[in-house]
Formats: sequence, C-alpha cells, structure tokens
Amino acid sequence: MDILKLLNALPGAVSQGMIWGLMAIGVYITYRILDVSDLTVDGSIATGGAVAAMLIINGCNVWLALLAAFLVGMLCGFVTGMFHTFFGIPAILSGILTQLALYSVNLRIMGNKANTALSVNKYPLILTSRNARALALNNPILIMAVFILVAIGLLYWFFGTELGCSMRATGANRNMSRAQGINTDKNIVLSLMLANGIVALSGALLAQYQGFADVGMGRGAIVIGLAAVIIGEVVFSKIFRNFGLKLLAVIIGAIIYYLVIQVVLWLGLNTNDLKLLTALVVALFLAAPHWKAKFLGAKEKRKGRG
Repeated sequence: MDILKLLNALPGAVSQGMIWGLMAIGVYITYRILDVSDLTVDGSIATGGAVAAMLIINGCNVWLALLAAFLVGMLCGFVTGMFHTFFGIPAILSGILTQLALYSVNLRIMGNKANTALSVNKYPLILTSRNARALALNNPILIMAVFILVAIGLLYWFFGTELGCSMRATGANRNMSRAQGINTDKNIVLSLMLANGIVALSGALLAQYQGFADVGMGRGAIVIGLAAVIIGEVVFSKIFRNFGLKLLAVIIGAIIYYLVIQVVLWLGLNTNDLKLLTALVVALFLAAPHWKAKFLGAKEKRKGRG
C-alpha cells in the first residue's frame, strides 16, 4: 500500500475533523450539559449549509452568511425546544420531528434542488478543501483552529455566567433546579438554540469546504457528533478536567475519528461500508467506559476476597 497516499490524505481528514468537531460541540451541549438527546442536528447542519450557500451565491458577504446560518440554526433549536417544553413531546421525538420538517425546508431554501454548487473559483469563500495541503494562512486547518479557539473561549465565558450556570444546573438536576426557582423550560430552549446555532455554523463552513451544500449532508451527523464526544471523553477524561479543555477534547475526538476513518479507507474498506464502520466505532467507544468500570469492579472484588 502506498503510504504517501495516506499521508497526502491526512491534512484533509484533520480539516474535516475540525469542522465536524465544531458540530460535535453543539452535540456536547445537549448530550452532556443539558442531558437531552437532540436529533435536530441531522437537519440543522444541512440548514446552515443551505442558508450560507444561497446567501453567498446571491452576493451576500461570507461573514454575514455565517451569522445568518448561526441564527437560522438557533431558530431550528427553538422549534425543537418548543415541541419539547410547550407541547410536551419527548425530547428525542421533538428532534426527529424538526429534523423531518427541515428536509423540506432545506429543499425550499435551495430552490427545490437537492444540492447547490459553491465553487471557490466564483465566490470568496473562507475555506476550501483545495488549500488543505497548502503551507499558507488560507489553510483550512489554521482557519478552523481560529474558529475553534474563539468558540471555546466564548462558550467557556458564557457557561461561567449566571445564565450559563443555570443552564448547566438544569441539565444536572432538573427538579432541583426548578425547586431553586430556575426556569428550566427556558433553559432547555436556550440550550437547544445555542447547540443548533453552532451546528448550523459548522454546516455553513462544511458547505464552503466541500464546495457544495446538499440536502442530505447532515445524514448521520448525530452519530459523528456522539463519536467525537465519546472518543474525546474516553481518551482525555483523566487529563482534561477544565470545561474549556473538555470542549477541546471533543474537537480532538472528531479529528481522531476522521483519522481512523481515513486509515481504514486506505487499508481498502469499501466506501459502502463506511456507515457500518461508523456505527461500530461509536459502539466500541460507548462500551469502553462500561467495560472499564466492570473490569475495575471485578478487580476490586478479587482484592477484597484476597
């Protein structure tokens, strides 16, 4: 096997890992902080890409397009939050309903087309896969590093505020938070809005990176997000205790995931089996904490008998 082919593909894998890692931070907010399984992300990441692509194509400033994608993503999270809090629909079903509705919405946004091209030759994009191996400031790895550091810094500050702490308290113990006078329904909606805003932002960046927005570009996004969160926790849980470092671990988890995928593809895996591999990788990392606890528990029992 040609090792140079693998090395040539690694910068692209790292770039994709960083973009999807930003999306995984949104998953982390709902899955770990809010303790809610939100499936909206499969739709909102595509919404972010569709909104950004159509605005850029129609002459909008790229940065304004990113802001618009973030705000539309927040609107997606708001809809899921209202389904859950106002209509009393379970969180997982609320996300599925919003995700289902967003498929039609995304088609409408893109003019009833399944995908829209976004060429770097025609539009002033922030990042593109074409520069993944370039030793220059427009390398997507460097650009995404800036996005990630700013995002982690802002989230670290926000979750240290009174509102951010009340959102974390809501996820930790909803009943106790309600007893302390915290409006838990408001916090749930705000958390879903923030998470899906970040997811849509990553979708806008992904559309630019790959050169197109597609109505199905978010299919399986929740699985990739969970993979990044779990891998980051399994690998770095003993080292990263700080909240900001935990968010960084999610990014690194996404990069590790894409590097593993790239290596497996290099080894000759059929691309049709990629979803199967993804499910197996996530299952293994999800099971790792359970196996570890079980093994350590059995070890302690043996010591106790001895």
